[in-house]
Amino acid sequence: MSEGTSVNEDTAEITAESVSEKTKKLVGYTYTVDDYYEIAREEVRKHAQAVQDGNPIHWDEAAARALGHDTLVAAPTYVSVLGIVAQRRLFSDVITGYDIWQILQTDQRLVFHQPLKVGARLICDVSLDSFRQVAGNDVMVTKNVIWDQHGDPVMTTWTGLVARPSMEVDPALISSIDHVMMKAPALAEFEPTVAPDPARYELPDPVVAPKPYGAISFDGLEVGQELPSKTFTLTRGNLVNYAGVAGDPNPIHFSDEVAKVAGLDDVIAHGMQSMGLGASFVGEFIKDPAAIYEYNVRFTSPVYVPADGSANVDFTAKIKSLDPDTRRGVIAIVAKQGERKIFGRATVGVQFS
Repeated sequence: MSEGTSVNEDTAEITAESVSEKTKKLVGYTYTVDDYYEIAREEVRKHAQAVQDGNPIHWDEAAARALGHDTLVAAPTYVSVLGIVAQRRLFSDVITGYDIWQILQTDQRLVFHQPLKVGARLICDVSLDSFRQVAGNDVMVTKNVIWDQHGDPVMTTWTGLVARPSMEVDPALISSIDHVMMKAPALAEFEPTVAPDPARYELPDPVVAPKPYGAISFDGLEVGQELPSKTFTLTRGNLVNYAGVAGDPNPIHFSDEVAKVAGLDDVIAHGMQSMGLGASFVGEFIKDPAAIYEYNVRFTSPVYVPADGSANVDFTAKIKSLDPDTRRGVIAIVAKQGERKIFGRATVGVQFS
């Protein structure tokens, strides 16, 4: 179902069942974000800092050129910044009936067709890829196909979400939530910079053709080889900073009260923040994260960050498989907070040199 296809609105009383039924009918609905997103130099650096990634290709042009890049390259999960912008319309105008603080990310798949680089103007086609109900929750997958200003594919992403339709909430609680939600002025109307191309919606997914760039050599790697372990520390300050960098206003990441109402034990780190730490961890080992051509994570437990302390996330990994014909490999990551696994499944595909 492409943009412009009508969806019959249910004029009866809105219920959780009617919200779910309407969302189910929207599977296949596709639209193009009407403004391009331009990757800026300092935004690349801000995001790298937010995911604790010191790889020089995010910070220094000379270092990036030494690895075969003509400018700074964004960290692999930088796409989360565009994702918030791209899906804003999806949950405000198309998939309605869900409160932002009742939506949790469950899965993320990132497929890279080229590195995210400073100066790229990204054009994004957004769709609802699938919908199902599990244990009273609405489980959906959104899909973004991202192109640059030259019409070349940049990334294809799939995001798994679990949500509950909006429920009746105590008026006093609504007031409390309103006090922590981000305030923003009404935006002025502007002419779209991007025109939708419905014919593109019917194209097959772009083919992956990775390059090694400045990655380490395939030679000498072994299946089962372990990466040096690493621990990242997250504080409430890290969470608030990431929320600002990513443009994600969901208060479950910084409000104890809203986190409690949402049924969480504490404020939690963003899923893409912990996924970003994983990419930083792998990027340090392979030397050039631009050689990552796919990154998949299933989130099984959030990272809880207490107000009176910090959270340590421990990363370990090993090489799961190697293909001598393509010189590609898959790295399996384990992320834990204490003894609790954060990722149920996490793999990174790398094109080694």
